[in-house]
Amino acid sequence: MQYILTILGIFGLEWKLKNCVEGVIEEGQTEKKWAGFLLIRKHHNRGAFLNAGQSRQKAVMILSVLLSTVLTALFILTLGTAGKAPLKWGLTLLLGGAYSNTYDRLVRKYVVDYVSFNVPFALKKVIFNISDFCIMIGALLCVIGWEGSSV
Repeated sequence: MQYILTILGIFGLEWKLKNCVEGVIEEGQTEKKWAGFLLIRKHHNRGAFLNAGQSRQKAVMILSVLLSTVLTALFILTLGTAGKAPLKWGLTLLLGGAYSNTYDRLVRKYVVDYVSFNVPFALKKVIFNISDFCIMIGALLCVIGWEGSSV
């Protein structure tokens, strides 16, 4: 049950934050937070990570739905097994982020990204959302948890 609640929590938090960004932040506007380390700015990503595939928006949307479906099936299979906490938590974070970004692609036709880091290299130009971090951390946990898994 904790896994399902976490997925719903990620989705709900992202829905709230993305709606707030859409309503409050103007495109091109930047707000500095945490002594200027965090930059809050709105970006409509019509592709996948780093706008990859933005010219093939429908293909990105279909791929997003398919990957979310496959991960959901794997998650359901994993829930019925004892142990494997890193894999279960990895899939939980992956699904929370994937559901949020897939929802955006289906409903808004773009993913709302809104946070970047004020660092002195190229990462400063990349704009993320919380779902992206959940997907990255979830993927890492899945790799760690997959070793020796029989699922």
